Amino acid sequence: MHTPEIFTLATSQLRILCLGAHSDDIEIGCGGTILKLLHHHPGSHVVWVVLSARGPRKQEAISSAKMFLAHAGSTKIETKLFKESFFPYSGEAIKAYFEKLKQVSEPDLIFTHYRHDLHQDHRVVCELTWNTFRNHQILEYEIPKYDGDLGQPNVFVPLTQALCEKKVKRLMEGFSTQRNRQWFTEDTFYALLRLRGIESNASEKYAEAFYGRKIVIG
Repeated sequence: MHTPEIFTLATSQLRILCLGAHSDDIEIGCGGTILKLLHHHPGSHVVWVVLSARGPRKQEAISSAKMFLAHAGSTKIETKLFKESFFPYSGEAIKAYFEKLKQVSEPDLIFTHYRHDLHQDHRVVCELTWNTFRNHQILEYEIPKYDGDLGQPNVFVPLTQALCEKKVKRLMEGFSTQRNRQWFTEDTFYALLRLRGIESNASEKYAEAFYGRKIVIG
């Protein structure tokens, strides 16, 4: 169980595409890994897409993305207005957007939702990621929630305690609209980071985990 060598690639600049259904998904699922990647590849170009973000949630999405991408060389942050919880019924429109996105983005690495996530919006994003981007390295991230759908990931990115603290602090500061949710707490995020750290025998105790469904080596 090892992460792909995305932190030691020959190029100093990566092209990264981050896809999330809702305004805090990317940060929860791969925020620490993004921070680590941009530390190793500070000149990278990142396209950050949130497919359902309205009103205060839109402003949170944009502000949070800017914080996480502070060390990127260039960024493109997009928020869309697809109706939350109705993605399966908006599939044609979302697919059309993905096709447009493919024309302007040729990423080295894509982060998207886990294929067996029980939230219908998350699943649609994952399905359309694979349907649209057929020759790319894709890592599927996980979101802890009521459904109890965490799986057995096979790709781990070890994180320092300092990176974990930065991730969690930015989550708590960046999404005030979510603080009334019983699961949106610091201990939730640290618990998953610690659990994945145990599973990967991370030297500094913490890790984010992903599902690498198809990885081509060489």
